Amino acid sequence: MKRVETKKISVGGVDIGGDSPISVQSMTFSKTRDVEDTVSQINRLHFAGADIVRVAVPDIEDAEAIPEIRKQTSLPIIADIHFNYKLALMVAPFVDGIRINPGNIGSKDRVKEVVKACKERNLPIRIGVNGGSLEKEFEMRYGATSQGMVASADYNIKFLEDLDFTDIKVSMKASDVERTVEAYRKLRPMNNYPFHLGVTEAGTLFHATVKSAIGIGSLLLDGIGDTIRVSITGELEEEIRVGRAILKDSGREKNGVNIISCPTCGRLEADLVKAVEEIEKVTKDIKKPLNLSVMGCVVNAIGEAKHSDVAIAYGKEKGLIMVKGEVVASLPEDKLVDKFLEEVKKFKIN
Repeated sequence: MKRVETKKISVGGVDIGGDSPISVQSMTFSKTRDVEDTVSQINRLHFAGADIVRVAVPDIEDAEAIPEIRKQTSLPIIADIHFNYKLALMVAPFVDGIRINPGNIGSKDRVKEVVKACKERNLPIRIGVNGGSLEKEFEMRYGATSQGMVASADYNIKFLEDLDFTDIKVSMKASDVERTVEAYRKLRPMNNYPFHLGVTEAGTLFHATVKSAIGIGSLLLDGIGDTIRVSITGELEEEIRVGRAILKDSGREKNGVNIISCPTCGRLEADLVKAVEEIEKVTKDIKKPLNLSVMGCVVNAIGEAKHSDVAIAYGKEKGLIMVKGEVVASLPEDKLVDKFLEEVKKFKIN
């Protein structure tokens, strides 16, 4: 499905919305006041391929650390503000965006002060609605439902618009997939602001990957979404790796390697698991879009190979190497992976 066209904003030079690439974000879990640890985590995310990073600013000591962190890092930084709006005012000169939670930031006057600081510096604001911390008026009226999340987001969008502020990004996260997806789908026709997607509090690597693939993936296939975060307990680089995979497998990002390999079954003619693990390890850093096929028997091997850039079609103790559907080598099993990677290298160079 065609991606929904949204208003384009900029976060520290990274364009969000419009026809811009969908960005992948993450968040540090260090105490932000610990400059060394926070900088280290931001740099890890940078090298993992993150586009934007969010840091928590829960108190004054964390806010006071932001200028030094800014000096030592190059990734765009979004300050995550809850409860104390004055912290947003402190860090505004040193960050690239502000995230506020309407459910706990307080009175309209406080929001006005944040908007004023952001307007002066051309900083976007993310309205971050969380299903677990809605404003009381919306929770009382709708309960902890997707409709309550939509009502909160719509109200706060209109409040910022009334202040002549439209550099807005919106997120509506819940801890369950169904409520999250419903909220985004309901809000999407109501405005044209970019959406940041994610399922919050998604759990450890296994559970977060499943929840995020379903939730974020469903919305991306609807054409919804301009930035994403895969929320994983205790992981940094994995958030980026899984996020990129979701973008690629949903067809929203064309870069990188797509490995097609058949499931293990009784027809396998080779040690397919070992071959795929080796190929994944060698090709994981390739940015060029490549479809690679590693098939373990004759049933589907040739058919898949015809549609891949480079393929192995295993047979009994031997197999074929195919490039763009054409056979380039017939070799014993123990020679196939080396020849395969040799052909992949040609694509990488070219």
